[in-house]
Amino acid sequence: MTTSTPRATALRAAALLATAALALTACGSGDPSDGTGPAAATARIPTTDVVSGVKKDPAAAKLLPAGVRARGSLSLASSVGSPPSATYLPDGRTLAGQDIDFADAVGKVLGVRIKREVAGFEAILPALGSGKYDLGTGNFGVTDERRRTIDFVTYVNDGQGFAARKDSPLRKVTSLRQLCGLTVATGAGTTFETTLEENAHLCKEAGKQPYDVKTYAEQGALWISLQQGRSDVVMSTINGLRYAVKQQPGLRFLNEFKRLDVGFAFKKGTPLAPAVRAAVNRLKKDGTYDRILKKWGTGPSAIATSRISPPEVK
Repeated sequence: MTTSTPRATALRAAALLATAALALTACGSGDPSDGTGPAAATARIPTTDVVSGVKKDPAAAKLLPAGVRARGSLSLASSVGSPPSATYLPDGRTLAGQDIDFADAVGKVLGVRIKREVAGFEAILPALGSGKYDLGTGNFGVTDERRRTIDFVTYVNDGQGFAARKDSPLRKVTSLRQLCGLTVATGAGTTFETTLEENAHLCKEAGKQPYDVKTYAEQGALWISLQQGRSDVVMSTINGLRYAVKQQPGLRFLNEFKRLDVGFAFKKGTPLAPAVRAAVNRLKKDGTYDRILKKWGTGPSAIATSRISPPEVK
């Protein structure tokens, strides 16, 4: 379920801009100025149903707090950006993505309804702390800093990577010092922004010009900045970058920089974590887990087993 608030409407527009950006050059008539960009982009989004056949698992459902079992639902905040994590289909209302499928499948295993509300990426983690939502999705990387205030139940392994235009001299980024003097585009409020900020001193120490970080709340604006030369390189999720460059001739994926576990996010100390972990592991056992990854082309992100707030991958 999505909201119909003005904020939700704005977020839908931003998400459509993001998917339109993926098809700016991939489709001959995909120029957003003629109204065909979003439709052209979202036509590439898979819609195979891999969730409706999932059955309730009484053992996992029994782990839910009594209050949740009684009300029969979980409130979930979902960040919507670009595929493969979460995006909108051409109708501008229907959500699709790996995060969407995993959350819906977990709900079915636990026998509860997922009451989904679209929320901004930067707003979800604070909202969990205040108790506004039971859980959140947004391709949230599990970091030691976040684990201080948030609990996680892992379901995939993704992480940090880079992409650039094909005419870029960059081939592989093994050190952030290679970015000195360049303009780096990334998402606002992300682990990428944090990584770049925490390591800004590297350029000064090397006697080089600092890199300039440009943050964007909308994925579409981020990709347009790269295409138009206002940014030299994009730092984002490995899966998101691989998906995006396949849709955009003239761009290329550079490399994986750092792997991170990704998880459902919860308020610290949540009693929900054991049940959700059991649900994810049930999906692995019955084959749904692999079907979701196959649908979204993210097979390399499979994890062996779901864990609760594991240490950050170093």
